[in-house]
Amino acid sequence: MPAHSDPDPEVSDQELVAAALADSSAYAAIVYRYQAPLTRYLYRLGCRSKSDADDILQEVFLKAYRNLNEYDASLKFSSWVYRITHNEAMTFFRKAARVPRVAVSDDEISVFESMPDGHDLAAELDTALSAAALRAAIAKLDAKYRDVLVLRFLEDHSYEEISDILRKPPGTVATLISRAKEKLKKLLAEQPTQP
Repeated sequence: MPAHSDPDPEVSDQELVAAALADSSAYAAIVYRYQAPLTRYLYRLGCRSKSDADDILQEVFLKAYRNLNEYDASLKFSSWVYRITHNEAMTFFRKAARVPRVAVSDDEISVFESMPDGHDLAAELDTALSAAALRAAIAKLDAKYRDVLVLRFLEDHSYEEISDILRKPPGTVATLISRAKEKLKKLLAEQPTQP
């Protein structure tokens, strides 16, 4: 995708959308703003190669552009574009007959070691978490639990945003996150400890 200058951070997503609707060349600012975060999200969802991520992202931006008139400005634009990305990624994994593997870096372990909402996995398990152990445990979770963990703890989306992205009621999102944390804790406890 062609490089474009960084849009002013003071310019809201809604203003970028309005500009893109008025002048199609202004859409490049939306691409520039969301290319890096959506690429990171695709890797975290389990995209294994740069070319696959680029292909998915190209479809995401094409679909978003084609449907920009249908964007509901009462919702956050980021939630809308993340929902498109999530759906395109799941379609890609399904077509490729791949099971996504969530990518967790060593730097992100701390997010899971002390998850908000009263869970301190490392203390509760009396062990240090490793990226490999965490990836293995997350890989065993059902997709509905993996998705909410990635969106909440790695992408730092609010419950409302996750509700918009996954099109699930906020109460369901809260329940899924709670159950996902419990299942993750159980899976990590079952893993052999490192010497």
